[in-house]
Formats: sequence, C-alpha cells, structure tokens
Amino acid sequence: MKKRGNFSGRIGFVLAAAGSAVGLGNIWRFPYLAAQYGGGTFLIIYLILAVTFGFSLMIAEIAIGRKTNLSAIGAFRSLDKRFGFLGVLSAVIPIIIFPYYSVIGGWVIKYFTVFISGQTAMAAKDDYFNNFISGTFEPLGWFFLFIAFTTLVVWFGVEKGVEKVSKIMMPILVVLTLFIAIYGLTVKGAMEGVIYYLKPHMSDVSVKTVLAAMGQLFYSMSLAMGIMITYGSYMKKEDKLESSVRQIEIFDTAIAFLAGLMIIPAVFAFSGGDQSALDQGPGLMFVTLPKVFNSMKLGSAIGTIFFILVFFAALTSSISLMETIVSIFCDKTNWSRHKACGIVLTFSLIMGIPSCLGFGPLSFISWMGMSVLDIMDFISNSILMPICALLTCIFVGFIIRPKAIIDEVTRNGASFKSRTMFVVMIKWIAPVFLILILISSVANTLGIFKI
Repeated sequence: MKKRGNFSGRIGFVLAAAGSAVGLGNIWRFPYLAAQYGGGTFLIIYLILAVTFGFSLMIAEIAIGRKTNLSAIGAFRSLDKRFGFLGVLSAVIPIIIFPYYSVIGGWVIKYFTVFISGQTAMAAKDDYFNNFISGTFEPLGWFFLFIAFTTLVVWFGVEKGVEKVSKIMMPILVVLTLFIAIYGLTVKGAMEGVIYYLKPHMSDVSVKTVLAAMGQLFYSMSLAMGIMITYGSYMKKEDKLESSVRQIEIFDTAIAFLAGLMIIPAVFAFSGGDQSALDQGPGLMFVTLPKVFNSMKLGSAIGTIFFILVFFAALTSSISLMETIVSIFCDKTNWSRHKACGIVLTFSLIMGIPSCLGFGPLSFISWMGMSVLDIMDFISNSILMPICALLTCIFVGFIIRPKAIIDEVTRNGASFKSRTMFVVMIKWIAPVFLILILISSVANTLGIFKI
C-alpha cells in the first residue's frame, strides 16, 4: 500500500478545505439568493444555520475521514460494512458534478480573456453569452483548458499541488473580493443596495427563506459529496478539528458575505433599484454583471479582476472535486496518483462534452425544460446530496453513534465545546431539515407545488 498524502499542517488543511467550500456558489448564487429572500433576513438565517447545521455535518465528515484515513467509499465501509453503499453514493456525486462544473469554469476563463482584452462593450450585449454557449468548438476549448488547469494541480499531489495552490489562491481571493467590494461602494446609488442587503426584513421570514438558506449552505460548504471526508483523511491526527472547522466556516461565510457586498450594491445601482436584475441565476454573472462593468469607470479593469477572482474560486472547488475522485480510485485500485489522474481526466472530458454542447448542437436533449447541464445539476444537488447528507446523519446519529465522532474530535485531549449542539443537530434537527430540502427542491423543480 502506498503512503497516503497529508497536508503539511493545520493552516494548509484549513486553506485547502476553505478553497473547496469557496466556489461559484459563494460568488454568484449567494448574492442573488440574499437579494431574493429579504437581504439581511437571509444573512441572519444563513449565519445561524452555518454555525449549527453546517458545522455539525462538516465536523462529522472530516472526523470520519481522519478516523479511517480513507476516502468516502472505504471510510463508511470500514466503520460499518452495511453502509458501504453510502460511500459509493458519496463518490458518485463529485463524479457527476466535476465535468459540468468544469464547463462553467471554462466560461469564466472565456470572460476573463474578453475583459482583459478590452472587449467589455461586446460582453455587455444581450445576446453575447447565449451566442457563446450555443457554439461548438469555442466552449469545448475553454472547458478543456479549465479541466487541464485542475488536473495539473491534482497531478502534483496533496502537499505540493492542492495545498500549495490553496495557500496562494485563497489569500489573493480574499484581497480581490475586498478590493472590488470597496470599489463597488463608490458607484453612485450603491448605498441603497447596501441598505437592502444588510437590513433585515422580518416580513420575509418564512419556511421558504429558511429552506433557501439551508440549500445554499449545503451547496456552498462542499458537504455530502465526499470532499470533506477525503480532506479529513489527509489531516494530521494532532491538529485540532473543532477550531479548524470553525475557521473553514469563517472563510466560507466571509467570502459569501463579501460577494454579496461586491455584487448587490453595484447591480442595484445599475438597475435603479430593480431587484429582479439580481434574480438571474447564471445570467447574473455572465449577462448582468458585464453590463454593470461596462457602465462603470475602469470597468474593463474591474471586470478583469472580478473574473480572476471567480476563476480562483472555481478552480479551488474543482480541484477538491477531482482530488476526491482521484483519491477514491487510488484507495480502491491502488493505482498511482498519475494513472488515476489520467483516467479521471479522460472520463470527465467525455462526461462533460454533453453538458458543454447542451446549449448548442445537443440542445435537443432536454427534460422538464432543463438542458443536459441543468439535469446533471438537478440530479446531484437537488436529489443525491440531500439524500447523502440525510443518510450520513442517520449513520452518525444511530449506527456508529455521535460518540465515535466526539472521540475523534477530542483526540489527544483536544476540546469539543459544541458537542451537545452537535449531537442534537446530527440526530434530530438536521435530518428534518434535509427531508424538507429534498421534498421542496424536487417538488419545485417538477412543478408539483411550491414551498
């Protein structure tokens, strides 16, 4: 058996895990959900859920990884053979997500080249994005380039690849986010957007708002897809687990908050206070924001910096997805890292092509009005991830019992101040929320009813 890779220390682990959590969900999904569900109200609910639900599930997954020193498939099976299927389910999720996530990553690189070459006005045209993604060879080229960047990092291993890149990218990402957020506040009319973003609107408190915040948390923190189990397996036994998870949460939530401060006031000012301008999904980043940058002084420069930031966020998350898949192959087959990288790269390229061409040559493939990319996203995020998280709660709460996690967290005399909250969340509260998320997301997508 080959020696398993490890992070060099706690800082490396925290930055790598935070890099996994900080991705496209923080940069574009969090701002438009915050705008849609009551601004400050959404922020407060999200923060409460992050320090309770998010913390509990993340610490459980990382502890499972460190306890077993294995990636998801091996980890669950080693703790209870009956739950080997849960490891397989956890492994399937990143295998589905990684290819189509890399397609979107390719779009980000494309827009970076557009802004750095001064073609801001062209990117701001209404039909520019749709014309681009409906092509054939250009979207494929950018998709291949993004997945090549990811493979290059994973190829070099845990410490020399994943950790080293995270240590460079994460501080730069924080600085760039702060810079654009501060600059955006200088735009005329931006302060109205800041007030909307930060001021709680108690009339917006509802089950729908809570579920939206929970869904975003779930999406943002890389939970229920085997990533945190894999990264936990690389964590040194002497590093303190509870404080590390808190630091990851702070990184993830801070970037999401700053992304909202970066985007909402600027779009608010550009649209004259029209909230619908924020409710554009992927179009917010690729259609609305180019218009905003085109209307700003130094718009090309700010747009270039923004898409560098988004590229870093997308890359750190895609690295964690590919690393998880590679780790699973290495654990199960005893392949070398380089062989596993080659196999995963080939498979992911083949898997990603339908998602890449689903808006153009393969647009005839659809289900419930969704493109191939949307179908993959629905299956992974709306169905498999809530199911995986629910089963993980059942596994920890009633099969291996919370004590197994508590013992791992308190290894070498480390403290676990939140153990009571952890037990209550993992056994009772989190499962209820996850069932509601699963029901509401599927029902809303299929148009059965709206929650």
